Amino acid sequence: MRIKIILSFLLMVFYSSCYNETNVSNKNVFRYNESKGIASLDPAYAKSQVLIWPTNQLYNGLVQMDNQLNIKACIAKKWEINDYGKEYRFFIRNDVRFHNHILFENGQGRKVNAKDFEYSLNRIIDPKTASPGAWIFNNVSENGIKALNDSVLQIQLKRPFPAFLGLLTMQYCSVLPREIVEEFGVDFRNNPVGTGPFQFKIWKENEKLVLVKNPNYFEKDSLGNNLPYLDAISITFINDKQSEFLEFLNGKIDFISGLNAANKDELITKNGKLNPKYCDQIKMINQPYLNTEYLGFLLDTAKVKTKASPVLNKKIRQAINYGFDRKKMMKYLRNNVGTPAINGFIPKGLPSFSDEFVGYTYNPDKTRKLLIEAGFPNGVGLPSITLTTTSDYLDLCEYIQQELAQYGIDINIEISTGAIFRDMVANSKINFFRGSWIADYPDAENYLTLFYSKNFSPSGPNYTHYFNAEYDKLYEKAMLAVNDSIRYSIYNKMNRLIIDDAVIVPLYYDEVIRFVNDGIVGFESNPMNLLNLKRVKKQLN
Repeated sequence: MRIKIILSFLLMVFYSSCYNETNVSNKNVFRYNESKGIASLDPAYAKSQVLIWPTNQLYNGLVQMDNQLNIKACIAKKWEINDYGKEYRFFIRNDVRFHNHILFENGQGRKVNAKDFEYSLNRIIDPKTASPGAWIFNNVSENGIKALNDSVLQIQLKRPFPAFLGLLTMQYCSVLPREIVEEFGVDFRNNPVGTGPFQFKIWKENEKLVLVKNPNYFEKDSLGNNLPYLDAISITFINDKQSEFLEFLNGKIDFISGLNAANKDELITKNGKLNPKYCDQIKMINQPYLNTEYLGFLLDTAKVKTKASPVLNKKIRQAINYGFDRKKMMKYLRNNVGTPAINGFIPKGLPSFSDEFVGYTYNPDKTRKLLIEAGFPNGVGLPSITLTTTSDYLDLCEYIQQELAQYGIDINIEISTGAIFRDMVANSKINFFRGSWIADYPDAENYLTLFYSKNFSPSGPNYTHYFNAEYDKLYEKAMLAVNDSIRYSIYNKMNRLIIDDAVIVPLYYDEVIRFVNDGIVGFESNPMNLLNLKRVKKQLN
């Protein structure tokens, strides 16, 4: 322990003494703010976007995603899939080094090998690590991750799972140097060493985090130039969103992500375009984001509090789906940021998304007809339905409440706090709830697993407790389909079943919306909202 304390002190002195030399105004430094703060730079705990963004600059894994969500080589130069989709073999590059560090021989980062991946991935599984990413390897056989030699890593699955490569792109699966992780222990959180395009320089918690260019980074651009182009990344921790916005307008921050309610109407028009007065100063980048916002019905008769609850009636659920105008909702409540969810649960941005299938569109006549068929003409005799949400989505829920009232459908809105709300949904205690699902990995299975009967909550993500034998068969068939086009076709059949049974009320497919200063070049976006800065350039004034 004493060695660790002394080493941490020496590192702090070393980094601090070098800090001023790297924080020079004429350097190519990309600056952004993280209002929620950063708790750890250990990728084992990179659960949220807040932590994923900086760890993505510091580390690499076996594979990575491009901006179209295709799986590409990274530290693994190639891979093979054998044994009917149950065995994966990854062939490791021999030119990748860890960041330079005083704990390495001569302070020079050593080469990465397959044994480093064996250690790093098994560390995620180890209960002592308590990583929230351990679930990634639930389908891996016992002792199924092993280095066959320095250049080949083998992973054995219990059963085929075509989305497994996508799982391995997550930051949890980054490679780490065992000797340094074990030397620092829990303090690895603020003494990170990886292989990424940027390496750790200094972290003054709640004040500033600085990452600097890794001079030995292994990836190059299409012309053979070394990546990254930037000299450094500087992250501040201003927790007030309005102050962050003003810093951005004043050019002290290069990038902000998303729209805050306080500046939404200032930055964009009602049609979702950048306010013309900022066109010479700011660039707006938007594209589909793998997030579906929806309302969910609890369909388990053993769980629903009132056995005569209207949510158990399929025709009532369908009537609700047809009863409000999603396009108007997006225009007036979201400034057209996002797309009305009329194509089911699978969001835009995934390769398996299909706009050929149209589910529920605004159709008042169908709503009235379905109410008559359900035995409640004009809503007469229909019990009130309680919709539970958090305050963040109150405006959307109130809009739907007002729209449905014209048919005699009485929606009572109940506000719950975030933690309590999530617990109630996870434990099937809410009949009708507002939900959202953000993809963990770029495959529609991540969405469709929410309706597989073996995933009933609380042990799985099937919060609606939907059961359909045909759906389950299709899900299991899809897991055996290695061919993407065949699997996508099955996914689309499953999507139709969910919509036909009105398990949910899809609201909208979200968008990634980012604003960058005009001097930033090569800033990219992707449907996973991953921050990738290795190809970014900054034009100096």
